[in-house]
Amino acid sequence: QVQLVESGGGLVQAGGSLRLSCAASRSISSIWSMGWYRQAPGKQRDLVAAVTSGGSTNYADSVKGRFTISRDNAKNTVYLQMNNLKPEDTAVYYCNAAVQLPGSFFQYWGQGTQVTVSS
Repeated sequence: QVQLVESGGGLVQAGGSLRLSCAASRSISSIWSMGWYRQAPGKQRDLVAAVTSGGSTNYADSVKGRFTISRDNAKNTVYLQMNNLKPEDTAVYYCNAAVQLPGSFFQYWGQGTQVTVSS
């Protein structure tokens, strides 16, 4: 089992930056994928960025070139550096851990952190 705690959200003006952190309750070195998702009011939860245990990354098209995901296995923490923020980035951001099981995956979620970008 993995508990995930996000931090770093807040209110920022358009063009500004924030760094989100996700601290895990145990080692993340063997977790297949760690990622960030976001959900705006009335919309579905969508992938923002993910990084595998091998270091491969995947980004939503809307954040490519602006956001960077990284994982620090020594600190059991995943980060999301968000630059040049836009009002459309406003959402609750959730940390996700995908743990590989025989023939399947199990998803763990944090409680979410609010990011609000003002125009």
